[in-house]
Amino acid sequence: MEDPVAQRLLWSANPGRLAYVARDGTPRVIPVGFEWNGTTIVIGTVPGATKVGALKTRPAVAMTVDTSPPAWPPNVLLIRGTATVSIVDGVFPEYVAASRRLTPAEEFPQWEASVRALYDRMARIDITPTWVRILDFETRIPHAVEDLARAKFGQGDGPSRPLD
Repeated sequence: MEDPVAQRLLWSANPGRLAYVARDGTPRVIPVGFEWNGTTIVIGTVPGATKVGALKTRPAVAMTVDTSPPAWPPNVLLIRGTATVSIVDGVFPEYVAASRRLTPAEEFPQWEASVRALYDRMARIDITPTWVRILDFETRIPHAVEDLARAKFGQGDGPSRPLD
């Protein structure tokens, strides 16, 4: 997560896309605001949100943060990890920090006041990364594309590492 591409994406205003398995067993992918605290990815939500119960039951998650067009080449941060959910009093600092990146400066004071008035309690979701991959499409490309190019253009005899 210390890689310059990862850092740029973690501190960007781009939303994360969180994938988890719902209580009914179906996969879900949702956009989320988040804050990286150096150890975990922190997400805030309403305590009664569907994802809160689902993550308590099945804490395995995946998340991606990527650049949006017209950025070229695209940069992608792929994360797998384990989510921990806790219910906290009030609005926690990482939620405010994440929202500051997404909210226009002139609107932020009003936004913050309204959020603090709304939430007596919040669900705090901490995602501990267990696997990370960075794609910059210059020096790091998807393994399947790398393997195809190697096979097609004769630069090796197949995969150069275990497939994931």
